[in-house]
Amino acid sequence: MTRTVRTLVATLSVLCIALLAACQSSAGSRGAATPSSPAGSADGASGFPVTITHAFGSTTIQKKPERVVTWGFGSTDAALALGVVPVAIPQQTYGGDKQGVLPWIKDKLTAMGAETPTILPNPSGSDTVPYEKIAAARPDVILANYSGITKQQYDTLTKIAPTVAYPDQPWSTPWQDVVKSTGEALGRSAEAQKLIDDIVATIKQKAAEYPQLNGRTVAAVWDVGGTFYVYKKADSRVQFLTDLGLESAPSVDELANGDSSFYYTLSYEKTSQLTSDILVVYADDQKGIDTFLGKPYAKSMPQVRAGHVAPVVGQEFVAAVSPPTVLSLPWGIDGYLKALAKAV
Repeated sequence: MTRTVRTLVATLSVLCIALLAACQSSAGSRGAATPSSPAGSADGASGFPVTITHAFGSTTIQKKPERVVTWGFGSTDAALALGVVPVAIPQQTYGGDKQGVLPWIKDKLTAMGAETPTILPNPSGSDTVPYEKIAAARPDVILANYSGITKQQYDTLTKIAPTVAYPDQPWSTPWQDVVKSTGEALGRSAEAQKLIDDIVATIKQKAAEYPQLNGRTVAAVWDVGGTFYVYKKADSRVQFLTDLGLESAPSVDELANGDSSFYYTLSYEKTSQLTSDILVVYADDQKGIDTFLGKPYAKSMPQVRAGHVAPVVGQEFVAAVSPPTVLSLPWGIDGYLKALAKAV
């Protein structure tokens, strides 16, 4: 399952420690590095230093960053949308191309006339942080504001550069907050707020075209690898659904357990109790959806029996709305609304 939170403990090798120390000792020479955004871009160096609070405390950025590294999901999109090309971005194995670049990121880089940044290896959904590769990029700031980094990983990253973590829970940062904190870190708060306002207006405009969705209850699930995942209201993909006028079904809360802050697993014996007007089902391909719908536990669900299923099929489509980012949301919203409306 992509981007699932796991609590792995990262242990640095002697080589990595040496590299980090070397990176710190050369911090004063970073000003000569190639900037990640065009010279003379909006905001200049005003507004610094800036301090951003997050789950692990606070991070102070002394001056406008010139070399930005992103980690996790969504921060790359936010930086690009604000006109800043990071020097290194995480590989996205789910929905990305052979390099691990998502289609909307590739489109944005092309539109900006920018080359693809260094791709940071990310084979396990951001659980294993490639410290040496990040240090080699000589960042001024590391944006991990939508990620699952642990306190130990955060502490290690701060030895490389000021690091912005998620505000509260891992993998639960709404796209608006990702944009806002990215804007603060890059000295582009005004542009960030305009970006948020524009996207919110787009969501409202698009949702207004489907009034039949307003007030309908929804449950979002993923049946993969023999495990049935249900997403909680704290999850940003559910927040996107509520932004579209839907309501998280009461059964989602009633059946919840303590698996995670943003999802829980449900035994197949209880799937019939997960009731809602619409059932959103994510799947890698059509075979995955067909397999799910053919299972006895799926057929026990009232939404399946009534045909009120909104399938989200294909890795690119799933990645675009699960959860959305400032770039992926416009890319996938039309298809999402059509699937939801068809389920009604």
